[in-house]
Amino acid sequence: MTRRTLNQGHIVSAAIALLDEEGLDGLSMRRLGQSLGSAATSVYWHVQSKENLIALASDRIWGRISVLDPAEAGWRRAATELARSTYDLGVTHHWLIPAIPSCLAYGVGMARYQDHSYAIFEAAGFTGVDLDWAVNTLFTLVIGAAYQDSAQARLLKGRQDGEAVRKRLQEAAASADQIVAQFPRLQARVADQARLNADPRTARTDAFEFGLGIVLDGMAVRLGRSLEPAAGLGEC
Repeated sequence: MTRRTLNQGHIVSAAIALLDEEGLDGLSMRRLGQSLGSAATSVYWHVQSKENLIALASDRIWGRISVLDPAEAGWRRAATELARSTYDLGVTHHWLIPAIPSCLAYGVGMARYQDHSYAIFEAAGFTGVDLDWAVNTLFTLVIGAAYQDSAQARLLKGRQDGEAVRKRLQEAAASADQIVAQFPRLQARVADQARLNADPRTARTDAFEFGLGIVLDGMAVRLGRSLEPAAGLGEC
């Protein structure tokens, strides 16, 4: 059987698949080489290091984020699309957000993301330092939600790994119930959530949409206030 010639694009695609399955800790050049039918040394020749490979994989995912022109769609719709797309990719590729600080994964894809974020909030009317904080606020909301929800999704996937995993989860839940029972308000909310029996994925998405709406509402209020005349101006 003819072996496929290695190139960086093939290696990055295989790395993304392995990262999606095993996470950052599960990626090794040896395992990646095996999946490609090649030696680890050949993989290294194309990507130099594991850290650089993760940076390349991250940048490809950042480049997939959907963007809308705020001049055509309006700043709020463009911001919503950017946030939802980032959140979806962060949850789907559960290693993406943790890779930001661990591997200095910065490239054209993330730079495009940042530049577009500035374009959105410039269109909204933010300037100067407020523009920086608007971009940072949306980014912080999204990566925080994606990091938490991707971890939960990964844990739920792990429930299928065997009886030992299920037993540990049951023990952890029982311990948490005992702690929660000490706080009546918290206990009532947990009971209500259990009664609703919401699908975990739907609940996570609903929580993200709630937070996104609150943040964008707050930004709109901030913009409105910045356009109001200062008190006393124009008075006799």
